[in-house]
Amino acid sequence: MQNLVFDLQSEYVEINQLLKLEGLCSSGGEGKQLVASGVVKVDGAVELRKTAKIRAGQVVTIGSVTISVRAP
Repeated sequence: MQNLVFDLQSEYVEINQLLKLEGLCSSGGEGKQLVASGVVKVDGAVELRKTAKIRAGQVVTIGSVTISVRAP
């Protein structure tokens, strides 16, 4: 399992953009497709909202990759 840490630059980041910024997809559109396919979890629950706001303290999981989101 790969553990990544993302440092927020603002109050939140949209989930599709987070996936792009962490290099798990090549574009925000591809990130939206990943979310819509049901393979992305936030805090252990499947997230289907393509632009869900991810805030500090939340954990996003896709496959064997976990992203911990930290405050700025």
